[in-house]
Amino acid sequence: MKTSEMIKLLKKAGCKKIRDGGNHEIWYSPITNKQFPVWRHGKEIPTGTAEKIKKEAGV
Repeated sequence: MKTSEMIKLLKKAGCKKIRDGGNHEIWYSPITNKQFPVWRHGKEIPTGTAEKIKKEAGV
């Protein structure tokens, strides 16, 4: 999954970007009430990493 696809999925789920980190963006999920990092490299996110982000976001 590409970073842009992940961001669209997160926005659709109601997640909000809180701030920019070094190579990552920090996002917040109102579903799980957690903050989590998302790659900002513009490349493919590894499958395991994408699944972890989805789990933390509650999608």
